[in-house]
Amino acid sequence: MERPKSSFKPYVPADRIMPEFTGTSIVLGIILAVIFGGANAYLGLRVGLTVSASIPAAVISMGIIRMVMKKESILENNMVQTIGSAGESLAAGAIFTLPALFMWAEEGAGTVPGYLTVALVCICGGILGICFMVPLRNALIVKEHGVLPYPEGTACAEVLVAGEKGGSTAGTVFAGLGIAALYKFIADGVKLFPSEVDIAFRRFGGSGVGIDALPALAGVGFIVGPTIAAYMFSGGVIAWFMLMPLIHTFGGDMVMFPSSDPISSMDTWALWGSYIRYIGAGAVATAGMISLVKSLPLIVRTFSENIKSLRDKSGAADSLERTGKDISFKWIIVMLVIALAILIFWPTIPMGAGSAALILVFGFFFATVSSRMVGIVGSSNNPVSGMAIATLLFSTIVLKATGNTGTAGMVTAILIGTVICIIAAMAGDTSQDLKTGYIVGATPYRQQIGEVIGVVASGLSIAGVLYLLNQAWGFGGTELPAPQAMLMKMVIEGVMEANLPWGLVFVGAFFAIAVEALRVPAMPVAIGLYLPIHLTAGIMVGGLARLFIDKKKFRSEEERDTAISSGVIYSSGMIAGEGLVGILLAALAIIPVGTKTLGEVIDVSGSFSLGQAGSLVVFALLIVSILMFSAWKKKK
Repeated sequence: MERPKSSFKPYVPADRIMPEFTGTSIVLGIILAVIFGGANAYLGLRVGLTVSASIPAAVISMGIIRMVMKKESILENNMVQTIGSAGESLAAGAIFTLPALFMWAEEGAGTVPGYLTVALVCICGGILGICFMVPLRNALIVKEHGVLPYPEGTACAEVLVAGEKGGSTAGTVFAGLGIAALYKFIADGVKLFPSEVDIAFRRFGGSGVGIDALPALAGVGFIVGPTIAAYMFSGGVIAWFMLMPLIHTFGGDMVMFPSSDPISSMDTWALWGSYIRYIGAGAVATAGMISLVKSLPLIVRTFSENIKSLRDKSGAADSLERTGKDISFKWIIVMLVIALAILIFWPTIPMGAGSAALILVFGFFFATVSSRMVGIVGSSNNPVSGMAIATLLFSTIVLKATGNTGTAGMVTAILIGTVICIIAAMAGDTSQDLKTGYIVGATPYRQQIGEVIGVVASGLSIAGVLYLLNQAWGFGGTELPAPQAMLMKMVIEGVMEANLPWGLVFVGAFFAIAVEALRVPAMPVAIGLYLPIHLTAGIMVGGLARLFIDKKKFRSEEERDTAISSGVIYSSGMIAGEGLVGILLAALAIIPVGTKTLGEVIDVSGSFSLGQAGSLVVFALLIVSILMFSAWKKKK
């Protein structure tokens, strides 16, 4: 049955013309795309999570354009967040997979990919995600308005419409950014106090506890809330207080693959790296597949509805209005062909027509699914990792069956997975942005051009960030565990070479199944099992700060919502601040000064340090600052 034509009226009417696609919005959007793309890349490589950049970008835009430049245009602000949020989505897709290439190079199983290769793969994946989603805008955003809520897109529109609050709210973002940046620089740059507290228990062999006392972790915990934070922390408790002590107790002097050392001689980090990481990988992979299987009915229904909607031209008349114009279909085809041609014919990208065919099939399918699913469950619950794992498994099996084995086959498989992952992430982000634009009355084709600009800018910058972080610390270690990329690497190696400790992987797989059977979401618990407990402990502390606000008595629900919103905005600023300084410290770690690096020159830990106790005290003050900007913030 055909739906009645929507009577929705956007905030800015279609017949009103105001500044939108301006030099200010483009430059500021590119800057924010680079900032949030780099910050999210660092955060994702460290804890396996990324955060939405749309609302922080919108708030910063309002603060600069309204308060500093004394300009007023909600459409200009919307364009800034459209371009700026592209960096976060591209980062999510890239860091889930691409670090595997650097890890293989470190192991001697290949060479480090060139900067331009990484950048082009990221950009092509982002362009394809936009191309696949744009034809669905009329069907999903316009016709389904009031049916598909698109939570992040709607929330961002509310922030933009409430523009008169932009000045003070922008100050909250910048406060979080500045405090976290200073904290991170003192902790990990000057090293006045350690950012990690670590305690091993001698009488409870194999166990230990600790916390990474860092702003980004507290911010993530506050944003995801106490329940998800507790799920993640419980996974760490199971690993560090149950599994590792059991391995230590029963292992004795036994040498067990994949380690070559006696278990009795291994400390907590060795036990985690040799055994728990594989159990966690099995749990995360299985949790991703479970989320995908649970979504199958929705995926099938979504895909069929999207195909039907593409055949329905009843909304074509909308294109006569400013608010109904999309990028011309011929330009979509041009961008599609150019992106695929680069992936096939660029000499340093090992793909052929067969790989491009896999990308077209899986990419179009997952893009259409992602576009509708984020409208229902939000971007945070979109099973992108499950989609990537499914793609990698199928692609690796096909490549192995056709004789594309060894390092070359594994590299091709990870690049296919990278493009698909970015396509799904970008399709979801573009959908949220176009929903925001639909509510505020933006011009769709200008937003879509803005998405392309954001993809190109963030693709070029994220490639550089990956190189910088790899050269400074490498991937897969304690500084940057890169959990998803490590998982994708294990999946491909397991299919190609069958050299994984499958017993440990299956333990993790059945653990995830058991958790899901208890009606507990397996993914956050599995991530907690995989990551060191130090990371999940920091997230848990941020979750407890959010719990304090949730339980606090307010005079009204509006005051409660304002407190939570302020805390989320402040936490987003903290994540961005730490991510930026993390990238800065990576640069300092490779800049030579005499016989040392600049990072070593500013390090004072050899002569003075506040110690672990000082670290806990300063981290407690940081948590107090979150409460000051949320629960205890006085209303002006």
